[in-house]
Amino acid sequence: MPDRSTIFALSSGRPPAAIAVVRVSGPRAGVALEKLIGRVPEPRKAALARVRDPASGDIIDEALALWFPAPHSETGEDVAELQLHGGQAVIAGVLDALSTIQGFRPAEAGEFTRRAFENGRLDLTAVEGLADLIAAETPAQRRLAFRQLKGLIGDRAEAWRRRLIEALALVEARIDFSDEADVPEDLLGPALRAAQQLRGEIAGVLADGGRGERLRDGLVVAIAGPPNAGKSTLLNRLARREAAIVSPYAGTTRDVIEVHLDLGGYPVTLLDTAGIRDSTEPVEQEGVRRARERAAAADLVLWVIDGSAAESGANDRPEKLANADVWLVRNKIDQTSEAACAGAPKRPNNELEFTLSISALTGIGVDALAAALSGYAETYFAATESAVITRARHRQALRETVAALDRVLAQDHSTREELIAEELRSAATTLGRLTGRVDVEDILDVIFRDFCIGK
Repeated sequence: MPDRSTIFALSSGRPPAAIAVVRVSGPRAGVALEKLIGRVPEPRKAALARVRDPASGDIIDEALALWFPAPHSETGEDVAELQLHGGQAVIAGVLDALSTIQGFRPAEAGEFTRRAFENGRLDLTAVEGLADLIAAETPAQRRLAFRQLKGLIGDRAEAWRRRLIEALALVEARIDFSDEADVPEDLLGPALRAAQQLRGEIAGVLADGGRGERLRDGLVVAIAGPPNAGKSTLLNRLARREAAIVSPYAGTTRDVIEVHLDLGGYPVTLLDTAGIRDSTEPVEQEGVRRARERAAAADLVLWVIDGSAAESGANDRPEKLANADVWLVRNKIDQTSEAACAGAPKRPNNELEFTLSISALTGIGVDALAAALSGYAETYFAATESAVITRARHRQALRETVAALDRVLAQDHSTREELIAEELRSAATTLGRLTGRVDVEDILDVIFRDFCIGK
């Protein structure tokens, strides 16, 4: 596209840094090299060169220059890169010089990756995998994102789409050439068998409990319980920093505080919630409402009580929570005779999975609690190594595909060939949207808006 702008940006981390990478992509990328270093290097071989301001001729830096001609580049366009020293003045000098070249402009967020998608270098699921790889905070998230980038779901969806198109071709041949002598009578049977097989495969992928999406977001653990039980102190102890305000006054925590942790290589979001009790104060009432709401939606609840109290009463028993597992955490045991007995969690004879005794203030028993949480996360995410779906968008597309195939298999096959063809076409189109092959303009901005400049 000769009339398309050539874009440029800093594609490495924020300066100052040891090395800074400035990337240029577009039809005039080679011009950037000619003007800044005086030549275009041999493709895909690094060349040492002095970078000069094309207006004044002043030397900006001595750098490595690389040239990747289209279509064999990251974006599918001509791409040039300069690997510079990462000082503020060096980077500013190079970016200013590029901005003076006709047809050049700074890249927008995610524009390099968007051009790679538009030029067929990446499908939409790979783009999402790249975004997840950049955002990955734990080894488990990194592994899942890399598999997505390399076609975990995209390749499979494209294979499914091709099989649907083959089945559709059989049905349409039956419709269009039913009166031809050389067209077999039974074309519908193989098409329906293919639809039945595909329906089973896709439904099997959907029956994963949503673990892939959860690994992207992290296991959610809510610290809940009555006021002044030491919930915020426990959050700070697990986070190893002062993330929440701690005071001896009940009701200090009013809103939900979130902390993201890496526990044993798995992502965990820890929530500190307001103390749950009856209150007439409007702000505290709202805090309690939010605490109950977030605890009910969590994967695991640590119900913290004051273990030093003579009688905990009803506070020993957590509130009824719909889906979350609940562990009872008896805090403040440093004030009791139990301090020497703290250790691994115990299984009580009730519906709670574990009871733990700790002192969040002194750290007694907290290592055992952290180890138990790591084990829980490992067990929870055990199935994610084989997870295919990582986003709600993927799940919705596959559900729509299964629904279309269900409609195919529910048809009166002797008289509804046109309807069968239409539903097969709808299923193939939905899979095409998943990878970005058809009709995705409305979601592109949403996907690319969270990319950083230079990617």
